[in-house]
Amino acid sequence: MRDQNRLIAYFSMEIGLEPHIPTYSGGLGVLAGDTLRAAADMGLPYAGVTLLYRDGYFTQRLEGGRQVEVPTAWKPEETLEEMPQRGYVPIEGRVVLVRAYRLILKGATGRYIPIYFLDTDLPENTPDDRKITRALYTGNSDWRIKQEAILGIGGRRMLRAFTHDVACFHMNEGHAVFLTVELLSEHLARFDKSQIDSECIRHARQRCVFTTHTPIEAGHDRFPIDRVRAIIGDHPVFHRPDLYGSEGTLNTTILALNMSRFANGVARKHGEVSRSMFPNHTIDSITNGVHAASWACGPVARLFDHHFPAWRTVNSELRLARGIPDDELWDAHQEAKHDLLDAVETLTDEPFDPDVFTIGFARRATAYKRAAMLISDPARLRTIARSAGRLQILYAGKAHPHDGAGKAIIAEINQAIAGLNSPPDLRIAFLPNYDIALARKLVAGCDMWLNTPEPPLEASGTSGMKAALNGVPSFSTMDGWWIEGCVEGETGWGIGDIPTINAGLAGQKLGVGASESLFRHDAEELYRKLEHTIVPLYYGPRHLWIDVMKSAISINGSHFTTERMLRDYMMKAYDD
Repeated sequence: MRDQNRLIAYFSMEIGLEPHIPTYSGGLGVLAGDTLRAAADMGLPYAGVTLLYRDGYFTQRLEGGRQVEVPTAWKPEETLEEMPQRGYVPIEGRVVLVRAYRLILKGATGRYIPIYFLDTDLPENTPDDRKITRALYTGNSDWRIKQEAILGIGGRRMLRAFTHDVACFHMNEGHAVFLTVELLSEHLARFDKSQIDSECIRHARQRCVFTTHTPIEAGHDRFPIDRVRAIIGDHPVFHRPDLYGSEGTLNTTILALNMSRFANGVARKHGEVSRSMFPNHTIDSITNGVHAASWACGPVARLFDHHFPAWRTVNSELRLARGIPDDELWDAHQEAKHDLLDAVETLTDEPFDPDVFTIGFARRATAYKRAAMLISDPARLRTIARSAGRLQILYAGKAHPHDGAGKAIIAEINQAIAGLNSPPDLRIAFLPNYDIALARKLVAGCDMWLNTPEPPLEASGTSGMKAALNGVPSFSTMDGWWIEGCVEGETGWGIGDIPTINAGLAGQKLGVGASESLFRHDAEELYRKLEHTIVPLYYGPRHLWIDVMKSAISINGSHFTTERMLRDYMMKAYDD
């Protein structure tokens, strides 16, 4: 980025910063929040744009082991500053007014960046229009078009109202792609044109960067083009199927790819998968990271402060973690573990033992994550717990409100837990309402982080990166970031082989038979390594396990950070 006075505007459907600002559902939003925190730390000319969800995502309750969703009560006015400016977006021929609330995010170096939360809950709007921004990922296809129009078109217009000079628009997923429609409109109006031409496209492309986050076809929004025209208006770009996808259907990812000068996946393998899904487009890769200072727990952060004080702004200092005395690192981890298990007892009314090997599995409940793999053979798991060493397993995760299969997974896990618990050898719990606060305790207090997605369907994953910062090694199938982060026996352990990508495999699940065969293969390797390698290592000479903890920090914790990630974006994407 040559001109430090011109903004990079980061558009994301969700941004996760703190539990009391529930405008996120999971990994995408938390990544956005971590990215903005790192931008503030680095003093980058950044601004965030998202929507204000007055009902939040949802608060998860478990009733009979099944997920029940209730709105998350919060008062934005108590946390955010309302801005006086107003914008508008045409929706179904009506003028929908938009306002913004602002959060000023302070970085570790004292620099500030603004984050704008867009809101349509204004008395001038109709009752239905007031609800457009009410809740995250709710409603039907028409509702999603309206929300994405508010984010993209409304976000661009509000930035103009704030007199921000934007040099680069970074679309975090295709949800923000309608901002390119506004950029096209600006060029058409300026030069009194009625049709999209190459110069008009160039005007938008040279200002846009796009990051795709999913290798799953269903994760790429598709809208009937006639509904897009009816809701947003009959814009000239909506008569260009060569730009938006195909006759009859607007694919937000394809439109974003066509209207961006740079596009990337979020891990090296995901870049490969994305290129096979969209073979006519150039797609690079920049591997995700996490905000180190936000995810290192208190005891570990204090340890880092003592041994390498610059780590909060120079994350690569964490490579020096091998020099931390064993007893200091172990004591810091045990403090985090006690904190986690105290929270677990509060949530479950069951005591958990800090001297027992504790495995964490926490992520969105959906089929390809294969959450039930660890408990798929109860007899084998009990045998490992009795013969190799006692086990404690902590599950957490929400299912999308409309994902019946995801909700069934949660119910299945809770049903299995009821029959598997056999203290003192084996204890399992499912913790309700997985959010940032609970995640911070889990990634620091567990002894090992488990991840079992079906390759190649994991774009990146970041929870294992957060665990690594705290000296918690990962045990994961070879997919997403773990392909880059796994040093077998040093930073953790891998399950299965690195997936081979081809046009027939990318973007879709394997056939049912192949998926079942792969599941059995991966489950067998999981149990074998757990029984013969991992659990004996934990209960063996302590210094050998601490060696793995130090490697997790020095190799992975020092590299998979949003500081490194943003430097990659500055070099590859933002330098125009």
